[in-house]
Amino acid sequence: MKSRNFDFLSTHNRELAELGGFAERYAHSDPTSALVKLRMFGENLVADFFQNYKIPRLPQANFLELLQVLERQSLAPPVVLSKLHALRTQGNRAAHGSAGAVSTKTVMWILREAFDLGKWFSLTVHSDEAVRNLSFEEPVPVDTKGALKREKKAALQKLAAQESQMQALLQDLEATRLRAVTAEKTVEEQKAILAQANQAADVLQFDEETTRKLLIDQLLVEAGWNVAPDGKSTNEVGKEIEVPDQPTDTGVGYADYVLWEDDGKPLAVIEAKKTAHGAEKGRTQAKLYAEGLEKKYDQRPIIFYTNGYDIYVWDDAKGDVPRRIYGFYSKDSLQRCMWKTRERQKLAELGPKSEIVDRRYQIEAVKRVCERFDQNRRKVLIVQATGTGKTRVAVALSELLIRARWVKRILFLCDRRELRKQAKNVFAEFIEAEPRVYVTARTSEDRTRSIYLATYPAMMKVFQSFDVGFFDLIIADESHRSIYNRYRDLFLYFDALQVGLTATPRNIVTHDTYRMFNCEDGDPTAHFSYQDAIEHVPPFLAHFQVTSHTTKFLREGIHYDTMTDAQKQQLEEQVEDAELVDYEREAVDKSVFNKDTDRKILRNLMEHGVREATGQHVGKTIVFARDHNHAIQIQRLFEEMYPQYMKPKREFCAVIDNYVDRAEQLIDDFKGVGNNDNLTIAISVDMLDTGIDVPDVVNLVFAKPVKSYVKFWQMIGRGTRLCRNLFGPGKHKKHFQIFDHWGNFEYFGMNPPEIQPSVQKSLMQTVFEIRMNIAQESLSKQNLPAFELAVELLEKDVRALPEDSIGVREKWRQVKTAQQDGVIKKFDAGTVGMLRMEIAPLMRWRDLDGREDAYRFDLLVARLQEALLKGSGDFDDLRGDMQEQVGQLPVNLSQVAAKIDLINNVKSVRFWTSPTVEKLEEVRRELRGIMHCRNKPKVVKTPPLEVDVTDTDEQRRHEIVRLEGLDLAAYRHRVEGILRELFEESPVLQKIKAGEAVDENDIAPLIEKVMLRDPNLSVKELLVQFPNKANRLDLAIRQIIGLDAEAVDRHFTRFVQKYPNLSSHQMRFLALIQKYIMNYGRLEIEKLYEEPFTQIHIEGVDGVFTDEEQVGDLLELIAEVNELAQAG
Repeated sequence: MKSRNFDFLSTHNRELAELGGFAERYAHSDPTSALVKLRMFGENLVADFFQNYKIPRLPQANFLELLQVLERQSLAPPVVLSKLHALRTQGNRAAHGSAGAVSTKTVMWILREAFDLGKWFSLTVHSDEAVRNLSFEEPVPVDTKGALKREKKAALQKLAAQESQMQALLQDLEATRLRAVTAEKTVEEQKAILAQANQAADVLQFDEETTRKLLIDQLLVEAGWNVAPDGKSTNEVGKEIEVPDQPTDTGVGYADYVLWEDDGKPLAVIEAKKTAHGAEKGRTQAKLYAEGLEKKYDQRPIIFYTNGYDIYVWDDAKGDVPRRIYGFYSKDSLQRCMWKTRERQKLAELGPKSEIVDRRYQIEAVKRVCERFDQNRRKVLIVQATGTGKTRVAVALSELLIRARWVKRILFLCDRRELRKQAKNVFAEFIEAEPRVYVTARTSEDRTRSIYLATYPAMMKVFQSFDVGFFDLIIADESHRSIYNRYRDLFLYFDALQVGLTATPRNIVTHDTYRMFNCEDGDPTAHFSYQDAIEHVPPFLAHFQVTSHTTKFLREGIHYDTMTDAQKQQLEEQVEDAELVDYEREAVDKSVFNKDTDRKILRNLMEHGVREATGQHVGKTIVFARDHNHAIQIQRLFEEMYPQYMKPKREFCAVIDNYVDRAEQLIDDFKGVGNNDNLTIAISVDMLDTGIDVPDVVNLVFAKPVKSYVKFWQMIGRGTRLCRNLFGPGKHKKHFQIFDHWGNFEYFGMNPPEIQPSVQKSLMQTVFEIRMNIAQESLSKQNLPAFELAVELLEKDVRALPEDSIGVREKWRQVKTAQQDGVIKKFDAGTVGMLRMEIAPLMRWRDLDGREDAYRFDLLVARLQEALLKGSGDFDDLRGDMQEQVGQLPVNLSQVAAKIDLINNVKSVRFWTSPTVEKLEEVRRELRGIMHCRNKPKVVKTPPLEVDVTDTDEQRRHEIVRLEGLDLAAYRHRVEGILRELFEESPVLQKIKAGEAVDENDIAPLIEKVMLRDPNLSVKELLVQFPNKANRLDLAIRQIIGLDAEAVDRHFTRFVQKYPNLSSHQMRFLALIQKYIMNYGRLEIEKLYEEPFTQIHIEGVDGVFTDEEQVGDLLELIAEVNELAQAG
């Protein structure tokens, strides 16, 4: 491959000349491939450097590891290392597609760096003085497309042949390098190598500062700035800008970068410090430059300071604290920041629009968030039960922040496309003027909208195509632990206000979730629970009734030995070797399907489920099935049992899961907005468990066991929404029915959820931690060779961490500390703690790069080494695993045949008579690279057994819900249901509703009727659960049925409407007053200075309300409500 700039390398290093030539050829037509080739150029140049100077290297060491050896041993000058890092990082960005579209301009920069490195290498290694006079020539565009059109086949074959020849050359060179045996260099030898390398760099006039600034230039280019090469300034990016009023001898300083507004005023100042220093070193200097620029231009720029890798932003004009970010703001984002600083209003002066949120807990949530933002807090967490309007709160908050000029661009994240669709509809309804778009691969370049809606997976694919400051507000729906673990890069990358939304009960929201949104454990920014919602009068959510329905097979499993003779006969007619049928209950509807069991589940639904308005059939129902096969069986059985409900092209019962092609259309049909209004029963496998809003669902069928408390509550949430006029005019949905066929409510009633569920560790974290165990055990056994080996592997693991990963960059200080020579080898308590707590979790960011089999073999060997040192009984089992895996290697492959002696040795008994950690390590190093060749035993998935045996011993019972906080609500619901049934026929209840007087003679017949309907209800219990000072049953009944409470609510609503700017604390105080009156019948004024009212402020009402007019109106409100509560 002929080259303009790299032919001088062909004499001694043909592979470098070839790689450089390919990069030139692709510079214009395929910039991404060009950068990848240049990364390979840098890696091979370093490998040749190692080989020439006989510098020891680990087998299969990667580019970064080789550079770290050069850096630690001071074998190359910093300017050369910076250039090599530039080739590596830009090549990585191109290969992983993380930098968006790769520009030819970037390729030209990296080509120039590669050209300089080639000259340095030739002068250092080969003493080629002729390279001094060489100058770089930018390659001109090659008409590769036209050539391919003219000579398609020939041109393509020629390129492919050249690529193939180059790859073969590189493989041969690498094999030669690895065969070279080298010894450690002495200090004198290292100094000699560095002196020679420095001399070449000096001759060629390299400098580290230039390369570092080129890295910063590239980050600015990626953010859309017009950056000039060679240290020159443009109208957008000024370099070395003179700044007055500086504490220098001349009173003048020079800012590394100033980013300019279109009108010539400074938008931002950037201070760049040496890579070897922390970025924080530039903080004070950058602030001084900002002050000088503000005096000159009457506009204070936003401050950035960086060392080329770490970047901090500091908008001190708004009182913000410096924040670490992962790129620079674009010009548009900086202009928006300036606009917000000038125009934004204090949020405390505004309130949410009542047409979006009109419930007090929703208003309080918005106000609490605004108070946090006013205090310069940037993250908040809202915990609200499903169905209480989280999305409305998010939209109301968005509208307020837009109106207050705090935000212009909003990103709404969720985990399902259906949730994305629902959110878009709410935004469209209430913020109609703001343009919206779904974020997909096709729309990811659209920068003209205000509201962007995306699923987490879709955003992960494109997020780095946006600049870090593009969004002003990020709303993350269903913010819980799994989201944090999988998609945390999104929250780290974007420098925006962040709002987390979750329906997960507050007591099981994890520590990581609270920490991610800067909240104390158990104390979210705003909270409104399911219990709060159903206890409110009138209730905001529907209560549920639970019926446990089980059969013998569901309770005990399917066992031939315990069947009746009739059942055995049925089974024997269907299955060979029927006597071998022996399935525990956990396998039912998973490994074995019994049709009659599912028939009984369906029959129970159809006979006992809540019916629709006409009473002709059950109402909307979700059946939660175990898997797709189970769902299909339930659907087929329903169609066999109830064919009368089937209509042409209009299903009554359908499976909705990820296996169904038209799942979204079916969801629309089920919600009543599609083409099939006949769809009534949806059989779901995961897809309808969360986030689907269908208010007219009245039955939930738990036809599977559930072990996750979070998922359990999400499933319950599918039925909690109220639905007005569902059963006819004035006949609203007040409750829904749950049929539990697997004892889920009993399970969670007896097994409270863990507060901190465990996280599955990645493969590489597991390997790392076992290697730490090996090091610790080696020390305790005084086995120095094993300890040094473990330390060497741990150091290699730390060096292999990808520095481009945001997760790794977040812990950059700890990583750099661990990478320093001798740190891991100390292995003291502090080092071990840092490695286990900080470094080990970062191992999940390592790219397995298609070598999972090799890393799994590493894990097996590490476990063997650990077991050997500990004398564990697991050693024999692990040895068997290794011999089995090694025995699966096909010896007819050349790469396996080359290792046959070692393979036979491992399979022999002799090898295991005296194994050592070092011997096992040799096996790992030699065989890990061929483990992907194994003939792995194919796992034949046994299809589930399908039988049809009569199931027996059905048991149905009303389940007393014992979930935390729901006991009182369940009791209240039972009594309320009976009282409402009696209302039309009971003059006494009607008098209580009207506030008229009733006496004991009136009450007695009512109590008798109540007891007839439910003998288990106790009058004494009624007064215990709903006490009042007068100990009157009529007041207790009034609390339960909530009739007078609606009038109470109107009083409080009028107060809130009169004072729309109440703070969140005042809103919470009002809610406490109302709840107290509902529970106790009246409120004495002196109680306002006691618990629970002193929870909000130690001085009670005086500490919360300071305006005399408000206090007067509040006391008058309480007096009116007390009078209403005591009526009769």
